[in-house]
Amino acid sequence: MPDRGKPLEHTTETVANRIAARAALRRNMIAQREALAPADHAQRSEALAAHLAKLLLRLRPGVLGFCWPIRGEFDCRPLFALLAGTRTCLPMVVAPDAAMDFREWRPDSAMLIDRYGIHYPAAGAALHPEILLMPVNAFDRKGFRLGYGGGYFDRTLAALHPRPLAVGLGFELARVDTTQPGPYDIALDAVITEAGLELFSGRIRNP
Repeated sequence: MPDRGKPLEHTTETVANRIAARAALRRNMIAQREALAPADHAQRSEALAAHLAKLLLRLRPGVLGFCWPIRGEFDCRPLFALLAGTRTCLPMVVAPDAAMDFREWRPDSAMLIDRYGIHYPAAGAALHPEILLMPVNAFDRKGFRLGYGGGYFDRTLAALHPRPLAVGLGFELARVDTTQPGPYDIALDAVITEAGLELFSGRIRNP
């Protein structure tokens, strides 16, 4: 397994440089994903969906968390029809610098959008996901994810007990050598792309 150790940050300059580099990488990766031709995006999505379906059908979570797709992200919702008996939920920001809550989602759920652009159900039971599917703008060889910069998912994973299995979803174009993670970033347990499943922890086993 790759080393999941996190780098130490020593100076204000180091932190500022890392933040700037991550912001530039985020912009570049989002632009590449949004620039995919529709046919290319559909082909990559179909392959990714096949790999994700295998994992979900093997693990059969009772509660599955996911994120509403934005900005050309992979849409995992069509797969949920395969998961009889699995309840699905979406994250909901409750306060700045706090862990998110999860509210049950169904295909007929009325949706709201918060000030961060996050879609969440207008009503629904509070749930605790066993698996959390997380979009990646970029991911690196140690399993660290680059999201949108708010740190919400890292705070949420740190706060949830038991911690959900964190599975990143993205296309191969999001793969980088390093995302320059900070001391509070939490590595993913796995990433699924159109190329397949890649494990970064022993919490998920190969079939």
